Amino acid sequence: MSLQESMDLLTRGTQEVIKLEELEKKLKKGKPLHIKAGFDPTAPDLHIGHTVLINKMAQFQQLGHNVTFLIGDFTGMIGDPTGKSDTRKILTREQVNENAETYQQQIFKILDKDKTKIAFNSTWMNKLGAAGMIDLASRYTVARMLERDDFSKRFGSQQPIAIHEFMYPLVQGYDSVAMKADVELGGTDQTFNLLMGRTLQGQFGQEPQVVMTMPLLEGLDGVQKMSKSLGNYIGIEDVPKDMFGKIMSISDDLMWRYFDLLSFKSNSEIEKFKHEMADGKNPRDIKFILGLEIVERFHGKDAANGALEGFKSQFQKGAIPDDIPELTIETENGEIGLALLLKNAGLCSSTSDAMRMVKQNAVSVNSEKVTDPKQQIPVGTQAVFQVGKRKFAKITVK
Repeated sequence: MSLQESMDLLTRGTQEVIKLEELEKKLKKGKPLHIKAGFDPTAPDLHIGHTVLINKMAQFQQLGHNVTFLIGDFTGMIGDPTGKSDTRKILTREQVNENAETYQQQIFKILDKDKTKIAFNSTWMNKLGAAGMIDLASRYTVARMLERDDFSKRFGSQQPIAIHEFMYPLVQGYDSVAMKADVELGGTDQTFNLLMGRTLQGQFGQEPQVVMTMPLLEGLDGVQKMSKSLGNYIGIEDVPKDMFGKIMSISDDLMWRYFDLLSFKSNSEIEKFKHEMADGKNPRDIKFILGLEIVERFHGKDAANGALEGFKSQFQKGAIPDDIPELTIETENGEIGLALLLKNAGLCSSTSDAMRMVKQNAVSVNSEKVTDPKQQIPVGTQAVFQVGKRKFAKITVK
C-alpha cells in the first residue's frame, strides 16, 4: 500500500489528527510505529460504539504497526472526570481486575491476538512512587487544568473537584511517556487527556505522539451517541439475530457512517456501494453487506448467514416473530394514549419518539398501520404492537 493509500485508510472516519503532517512524517520512516489506545475497565461489556477505536487499531495492525491495548487499571481506580458533573467513585482492585478480564476476552474478536500487546498502566505507575507523582504534578498548573471545560463548569458552579481528579490526565499523559507512543487513539471527549501525552513527552525529551480522535458513534436512533443506558446500542455479545436486526434498523444515511467507522471494507469498495445506490440499488441490499460483516466478526460466517436468512424470512415476508415479549400495561383511566403505551412497553424511548414513529408510518397494531399518534387504547385490548421493522410486543391493557 502506498503512503497516500495508508494515510487515506488510517484517517478514514477520524474526527481530528494532531498533527497530520507529523503522522505522514512518521509513516515515511518506514518503521513500525507504536500505537496506543487506553481503556479504563469501568464496565465489563462493550457495545460496537466502543469498537470504533479498536477497529482503527486493527487497521494500524494490518499495516504492520505495533499495537498496544492499554488497560488503565491504575487510572481506572482514579476515575476519569471527563464529562462528569461530580466526583467519580473509585473502583476497587477486584472490580478493575474483573472488568479487565472481560475486555481481554472481547477485543480479540477484532484484533490479532498474536500481534497485540496487552499492557496495564499500574506496571509503571506503581513504580513511580510518591516522589515521582509529585514531580508529575509539578509539570502542569491548576490554572491550565481549570481551562478544561468540565472542570471549569464544576468550579464555576461550586461543585467539588477532588485533587486526585487532576491526576487523571497527568497519569494518562505519562502513559505515553512510559510507552514511548508514536500515536495515541481516543474519542473526541478525550482530546484534553490525549494532548497531555504530547505535552509530557516533549518535557521528557521524546518526540510528541500524534493524536487521532475518533467520533462517538451514533446509536440506532442516529441522534444520540450509542449508549446502553439510552437503549440505542448494539452489544458485541448480542445474539446474531438481534445484532443483524439492529443493523438493518438504522437509517440509510446512518449506514454510511457505520461503514466508515465499523467496516473493514476498503475506501474504494464503499465508494462502489455509494455509486450503486445512486444508480438505483436497494439500500437494504447494501445494508445486508454491512450486517453480514459485523455479525461474522463477532459470531462467525455461519451465524451471519443464518441471521440474514432469518431476517429475510421474518421481515421481508411480513411475518410476526414467534418469540416476541408479552407485556401487561396498566392504566388508571380506562384507556391509555398510544404514545405513552409504546414508551411504557419499551418500544420507543419517549412519547415524542413514539409520536414521531407514528407520523413516519412506522407503527402497526396487529399488522395494521396506525396513523393517529393521539389514538387512545382502551382497557381490555390485547394486540401485537410493532415499531419499525424489528420491535414487537404482545400487549394487554388492564
